[in-house]
Amino acid sequence: MTYRSGMRRTVVAAEVSAELDWDYEAVDERVRRLYDRARHAQWSVEDIDWSIEVPFGAPLADDSAFAMSAFRESPMARRGRPMWDAFRWELQSWMVSQFLHGEQAALVVAGRLVETVPDLDSKMYAASQAVDEARHVDAFSRYLAEKVEHPYEVSEPLHQLLRDILSDARWDVTALGMQIMVEALAMAAFRLAERTFHDDLIKDITRLVARDEARHVAFGVLSLGGVYGELTTAERVEREELVLQAASLIRRRFLLDDVWQRLDIDQHEGTEFARRHQLMIAYRQAIFSRVGLALRQIGLMTERVRDGLAGLGLLGVSLGRLDGR
Repeated sequence: MTYRSGMRRTVVAAEVSAELDWDYEAVDERVRRLYDRARHAQWSVEDIDWSIEVPFGAPLADDSAFAMSAFRESPMARRGRPMWDAFRWELQSWMVSQFLHGEQAALVVAGRLVETVPDLDSKMYAASQAVDEARHVDAFSRYLAEKVEHPYEVSEPLHQLLRDILSDARWDVTALGMQIMVEALAMAAFRLAERTFHDDLIKDITRLVARDEARHVAFGVLSLGGVYGELTTAERVEREELVLQAASLIRRRFLLDDVWQRLDIDQHEGTEFARRHQLMIAYRQAIFSRVGLALRQIGLMTERVRDGLAGLGLLGVSLGRLDGR
């Protein structure tokens, strides 16, 4: 049983150049070691205990004092305490749905990178990543089909970001958009799952997926680490603009329009709460923290990028500091 989306398909046209590398000597031993780790770290969807029950919609224990204070200040408060539980379950459903949609795009990107990255080591690693992404799609779609009654379609900001990534023919731009902006964000969200999700099954799944994603982000850092110092100023500015556009879409995505609509919360009130409340800001900053680290590692956290991200409110909180203190 798998999740069937109401959206049928998205077609993105891009003219790419396939590149074959006839030098079979390892170019970067770090990438070859990453490929070897990927080969030995494979897991199966059947390794997951699918008998674990998911009491979707059941009452939940109180959140932290910080979170409960946020509830009392939110447009949900007038609907009573059960609405906070409904929001927490719907947020989990929305997050996992977006994980699924992002993983399918990552599968397509990995296949693209096999074709377009210049060296053989990177092609081999990208092929192993494609296997990982297919498994992630399998796991998340099964979870949504079997355990969640009403999953979410791809959010429009994520849909736009994925179209932007896939429409660019340059391998480094595609890798920057997916491996750094999307994958690093997802890895941080997976690692927060232990604290923010509400059933053991999805925690088990995200724990397994996070191990794979750590390799994917590492590959993005290794493959892009020497690229940006060799670009012209104009080419570098273009990549900076891509980062800032992607970050803006990420921020827009986490204003949670789809969730407010599902809960019948006034759209303006819901998005303003998500935009301005310190809890929601801290959550966005926490999941963006891994993106910021990756940008620094590849030499693209320039002054312009840093100022732009700060203006979007995406810098400031690490993964370990999401308790309001």
